[in-house]
Amino acid sequence: MTDQQPIAVAADEPESAKPTRKNGRAKLILIVVLLVALVAGIWWYIGYQDHGKYLQDTNDATVQADMVTIAPRVSGYVAEVLVAENQDVRAGQPLVRIDPRDARAQAAQAEAQIAVAGAQADTARAQINEQYAAIEQARAQLAAARSKAAYDAAEVARYRPLAASGAETRQQLAQLEVAARQSADNVRAAQAAVAAQQRRVGSLESQVAQGRAQGQAARAQLAAASVDVGATQLTAPIGGRIGDKTVTIGQYVQAGTRLMSIVPLDRLYITANFKETQLALMRPGQPVEIHIDALDDVVVKGRVESLAPGTGAQFSLLPPQNATGNFTKITQRVPVRVSIEATPAARRLLIPGLSVTVTVDTRSARDEMQQLREQAGR
Repeated sequence: MTDQQPIAVAADEPESAKPTRKNGRAKLILIVVLLVALVAGIWWYIGYQDHGKYLQDTNDATVQADMVTIAPRVSGYVAEVLVAENQDVRAGQPLVRIDPRDARAQAAQAEAQIAVAGAQADTARAQINEQYAAIEQARAQLAAARSKAAYDAAEVARYRPLAASGAETRQQLAQLEVAARQSADNVRAAQAAVAAQQRRVGSLESQVAQGRAQGQAARAQLAAASVDVGATQLTAPIGGRIGDKTVTIGQYVQAGTRLMSIVPLDRLYITANFKETQLALMRPGQPVEIHIDALDDVVVKGRVESLAPGTGAQFSLLPPQNATGNFTKITQRVPVRVSIEATPAARRLLIPGLSVTVTVDTRSARDEMQQLREQAGR
């Protein structure tokens, strides 16, 4: 029994030392964790001061495109629909054909009016040629009347002294005077006839001018009708993808009615609405990271293209009037246009309307803000 007692005391010594070793290990771990947290905090602070505070982001952003609405210039029944919903089309590709018979009939009517106006002008020109002959005839008659009047006047002058001396009778002189007056009247009538015939030429020339004007008007109508004939076939003004197609064969469409839209998927951009407090250092050309909600873990590059000249509220249908007396200050947002710098494979996955998160790196303009502060403090 005496030999076993020291063995029991030696076995108890390691049990009493275990809590001390555990406490020392825990303190060491705590110190390491605190050091790591301190280093991470310092690292984060340095990173935030260097670039973190210059990264401006917003999730109020969407992919957009300048879509083109397809609408006819003329009314009519749809004869053919040459594309399908969501089909890719190229610029100039036929989309819809409207029955062209009405437009062609109007063009034929305009051509007939051109022919009628030309015939009227030709008739007036022929009448002018005839009128020149009539004028020559009237002038000849005027010359004959003048000769006759001169002869009668000479006879009166010759018989007047004879009648005064009694060599000729007064009755003969009176007859000659009457004939002289009639000849003078005939001269005036011939002169009036010549003037009338000459004025008739002016009237006929105005008819020629009227015919030319009617022909020009008819040619203008023909040009318009020809344009309408061409407008019966609607073609794609740009390349893109067909969307929101509402037209069907046999449908009667009015001019200006929306039939479909073309979305240029190769010219997509992003409109990001940043708060006014985020715009101090934002400049065109700054790099952008774009996180697309529909594409997990995919980051697309871009650049700031331009900033809107006013806040979104200013371009609304009813802009706010802050002078009404019940003003409440609200942080305004300004639309910023961001161009997309993505590969063709990534672009094929983008469509207008997708929600995105945009982060703009504004470090390139931080020196400008420092200069502004220094200038403001002067």
